[in-house]
Amino acid sequence: MVSLTDEMIHAIREIKVFPLATASADGTPNVAPMGAVFVAAPDTIWIMDNYMNKTMQNVKENKKAALYVYGAGVKGCFQIKGDVSVVSSGEQYEKAKELVESIKPGLPKRSLVILSITEVFSCMPGSDAGKKIL
Repeated sequence: MVSLTDEMIHAIREIKVFPLATASADGTPNVAPMGAVFVAAPDTIWIMDNYMNKTMQNVKENKKAALYVYGAGVKGCFQIKGDVSVVSSGEQYEKAKELVESIKPGLPKRSLVILSITEVFSCMPGSDAGKKIL
């Protein structure tokens, strides 16, 4: 796995909504906005499933996803790729539920998508666009 830099972790903490890209087993893409996204560890992102439908079906069929990180007040732009797993019980899920409830009360918190980071790419325009940075 790959660990995010302190600057990348800071960027994730500043952004409110993240596009999450997934694909079905047959390769049909889906991109959905995610609001409950947290750095669980430098190599792991938690994404709470509050209203995922196509996204959840995709991650059950295809264990790969990409998270796009860009927004106001954030230096740079990057794409995080990784392997996903889904849990709906256990210590990680309970911790994530408490975190989401403390920040955004009342959301359904159906399950937790765990993104284990495998690669990070630049998405800034220019000669390094698409370059693997981690």
